[in-house]
Amino acid sequence: MAEDPVADWLSRVGSGDRAAFRALYAATSAKLFGVALRILGTRSEAEDAVQEVYTRVWLNARKFDPSKGAGMTWLIAIARYHAIDRLRARPPAMQSDDEVLDALPDDTPGVLDRIVAAGDAQRIADCFATLEPGRAAAVQGAYLQGLSYQALARRHDVPLNTMRTWLRRSLLKLKECMEG
Repeated sequence: MAEDPVADWLSRVGSGDRAAFRALYAATSAKLFGVALRILGTRSEAEDAVQEVYTRVWLNARKFDPSKGAGMTWLIAIARYHAIDRLRARPPAMQSDDEVLDALPDDTPGVLDRIVAAGDAQRIADCFATLEPGRAAAVQGAYLQGLSYQALARRHDVPLNTMRTWLRRSLLKLKECMEG
């Protein structure tokens, strides 16, 4: 067994030797991570898979038979089969991290969008200026601050139906101004 240190560690791990398990993990985890990553495609899932593989190794190391093959071969087989099982259990839509990132839309406004937005902001401000101050405040309270019609009616000391009329007419006036 001296020729195969992994087999020696597995034999000791099968007996419950924690130091041998730490040594086994330190010597083999990078290789098993590479196997899992190549199959699964995502770093986070490969990390999870490797941890599960070592849990299986801790529980099943006593089943390792050095006469049937090298220790590293046994570990790679466990990692490979576990990664394939995880791959098969994936929902069909799951993709690799890179595919998900590439598919995300770029919401950053371009130069033209920023110029248009700045122009629209000025236009909105100009249109708000055409409203009576109380009605402009009511529209801002309803649509920018999320206040209810009742709260606005109390704030402006008008009946509820009057507030509804103010808001409806003010929105129509803003629409006409923005379209003009």
